[in-house]
Amino acid sequence: MTHCTATTLIDDARTRVTRFDFALGQNTGWHKHEMDYVIAAITDCHMRLEHPDGSSSEVTVPAGTAYARNAGVEHDVINAGDAPMSFVEIELKPRTD
Repeated sequence: MTHCTATTLIDDARTRVTRFDFALGQNTGWHKHEMDYVIAAITDCHMRLEHPDGSSSEVTVPAGTAYARNAGVEHDVINAGDAPMSFVEIELKPRTD
């Protein structure tokens, strides 16, 4: 399985914004979210999420919608649809002031 393309759009003191573009069947690779984050779907995203316990789940995030998660999520995200998919991830860095 090949990895998706991750393009950093912003990486400053408060946020890291990354665009993820997936061809059919591509994945992010296993990762753990160290920060709270928001995902905003650019296209309809038909994702299979593989979890550390060996289970998996499928979810569809419609284009133009978003969801938020707390730090600590660990998974591999795979494009399980029949078309390319793209989303933007906004990571919220801890305040330092």
